[in-house]
Amino acid sequence: MRFNDRAKLDTSQVQDRRGGGGGGGGLGGLGGMLGGGGGLGGGAKAGGGIGLLLVLGVVVWLMFSGGGSSSSAGGALSQMLGGDAAATANNSQLDSSCQTGADANENADCAIVGIVNSVQNYWTAEFQQSGTTYQKVPTVWFTGSVQTGCGAANSGVGPFYCPADHQVYIDLSFFTTLKNDFQANDLPFTQAYVLAHEYGHHVQNLLGTSDRVGAAAGPESGSVRLELQADCYAGAWANHATTVPDSSGEVLITDVTQEDINGALQAAAHIGDDYIQANLGGGGADPSQYTHGTSEQRQHWFTVGYQSGDPAQCNTFDTDAL
Repeated sequence: MRFNDRAKLDTSQVQDRRGGGGGGGGLGGLGGMLGGGGGLGGGAKAGGGIGLLLVLGVVVWLMFSGGGSSSSAGGALSQMLGGDAAATANNSQLDSSCQTGADANENADCAIVGIVNSVQNYWTAEFQQSGTTYQKVPTVWFTGSVQTGCGAANSGVGPFYCPADHQVYIDLSFFTTLKNDFQANDLPFTQAYVLAHEYGHHVQNLLGTSDRVGAAAGPESGSVRLELQADCYAGAWANHATTVPDSSGEVLITDVTQEDINGALQAAAHIGDDYIQANLGGGGADPSQYTHGTSEQRQHWFTVGYQSGDPAQCNTFDTDAL
């Protein structure tokens, strides 16, 4: 994947809260926090208060009560992790370093900014074509732990979307975890797949699709269908990635190779429920506990989106053939 050197980056679509957390959190797993939205791997319906941490295949429940207690839970988690979950954003370094696509080709942080810009500009155009308005929301970068509208979370949760505050959250060390612990890869386009998946959850929230999902797990569950649709949405963006412009009309991304697509598919295979349970959980796969879909399903639905380039083909809720 390569960015257009002349493209302009919009750092306002990112909130850099790094340095305010606990230096990594120590869980090092992959998971998701859902409240009609979700994370890349692992998850459960939160209803504004439940997070699911999938730590190398071990499910750990973390309860956040309603009302005013979620902030105290966040504070307790922050103390436990030794971090400041309520860190404020400081984009000054990004603003000075990440201005053009040339910066994105040289700087990993700037590349993430460019990816977020591309994904959100794509959905802005898609919504406009249907006569509706897409609401741009930031990706929050944190270190160690973070306080969100869905409660407190740490690095072990992995990337996730919080529908309560309409923001995507990620500790960027996750990409190292994805490569080292999950034996996937941290290629730039794989990072783009991860972020496009999370923004797929934002789209689902805006469209009301998330309201169709209950708390149940299982191979045919609403949670699995929601996650596979987010994979498909990521593929649809990937199909159009080399045509999405910046605010001035310059294309943001000029090149997406088959190697890039293969890297995304390899990562998708390594975050399937069956792969995680069988290879990282110390036991066999248990379909009754599936929340995100199998490796084959995740690859399939990304491919459906990528080959069609049409989000309308991503209707995982009205099909028996998941």
